[in-house]
Amino acid sequence: MGLYDAYLTVRHRLHDGEPPEHVAIVITERDLLVDGAFDTLAEALGWALEYGAERVTVSVSVLDESVVPTLTRELRRLDAPAPFVVRGPEDTEGSAPSPDATESGAADAPIRITVGLGGKAEFAAAVRELASDVDAGALDPASIDADDVSDRLVFPEEPDLVIKTGAERLSDFAIWQSVYAELYFTDVNWRDFRRRDYLRAVLDFQDRQRRFGR
Repeated sequence: MGLYDAYLTVRHRLHDGEPPEHVAIVITERDLLVDGAFDTLAEALGWALEYGAERVTVSVSVLDESVVPTLTRELRRLDAPAPFVVRGPEDTEGSAPSPDATESGAADAPIRITVGLGGKAEFAAAVRELASDVDAGALDPASIDADDVSDRLVFPEEPDLVIKTGAERLSDFAIWQSVYAELYFTDVNWRDFRRRDYLRAVLDFQDRQRRFGR
């Protein structure tokens, strides 16, 4: 660890603000196709757990669906610092994860990775499932609330901090779950993302006063 990284670490530990318990990282398929990108991801997951996160969600935004099988396969081989689960587009519509999706960890694994599951598509799938339950008489339309929607999402937990590298846009990430999350954008590209960049995001989070829509 360099001197500057050590300085940031001390600032983080002495800060009065609580670190984010649930961190989400948004990256693109292009980010992961760069040499060393998977190693960077494994390191970033380690930093998140090291600096106070209890859960980490990684969203891989995909424009070219043909690369999804390759990305999913490589992500399931990731040398992660804790149990993890990877879910791809086949794990929607309220279905159980495919067998491969849970081979690296249990359903309650602290690290969750989604590939190509855009927020709009995920929300649409949840609505379709709600409609099906109503049609089957298993659900009263008048009783539907936010929890009913959340229960039908791929990963329903709401992140405290969302980190996006390279550009100031969410790339269709978890539009339901991240409504009250703190957003942190950095112009550092994923291939250059370092410990100090992660710590800057955490310190920025600790400096904020969360309002949760108020």
